[in-house]
Amino acid sequence: MEMAGLRDTVWTIRVDLYRAAEANASLKAFVRTLLLSPGFEYIFWMRIAAHFNRTMLGKCTLGLAARFMLKRCSLRTGIQIPFQTVIGEGLYMGHFGCIVVHPYARVGRNCNISQDVTIGQTNRGPRRGYPVIGDNVYIGPGARVVGGVHVGNNVAIGANSVVTHDVPDNAVVVGIPGRVISHQGSADYVIYTDYARPPE
Repeated sequence: MEMAGLRDTVWTIRVDLYRAAEANASLKAFVRTLLLSPGFEYIFWMRIAAHFNRTMLGKCTLGLAARFMLKRCSLRTGIQIPFQTVIGEGLYMGHFGCIVVHPYARVGRNCNISQDVTIGQTNRGPRRGYPVIGDNVYIGPGARVVGGVHVGNNVAIGANSVVTHDVPDNAVVVGIPGRVISHQGSADYVIYTDYARPPE
């Protein structure tokens, strides 16, 4: 069981790397990207901390060290994504700074999160709760996705938009409050998503 969990974690990190390193998941690309990309460095330690949290090693030295490294990255980059947050493989953060994601939010596969993005909760009203975001979603700089909203697959959310209502698949959303202006989706924004999982 734990070996299967480790394989899943390694697979997830490789997909994250493939997107961050422009379709290169080699060891050389891993070292270079870990050293030069603060966004990928944060994602890496978030995945490692999440892995140990799911195992009996969560409170051992390795688990605590992973959480320490994640906290250190958070203080340095301004990214606050708890390791408990459910986020699919292929997460990409090209720039860092003031990225905040609620621990109960859910984010799908191959999501792009830009700088100064907030994915947070609403405490009252009909949209009380936390966002659920689909696969292949692009979230532009300064965007806010708040409350119990569902964002579909292949959606592009424009810079500084505020999303407070559900968004259908393939939509392009802009404005405050966010409104759908087309159905061209996130094509050409979310790229390098063709990483094939090897057979077991």
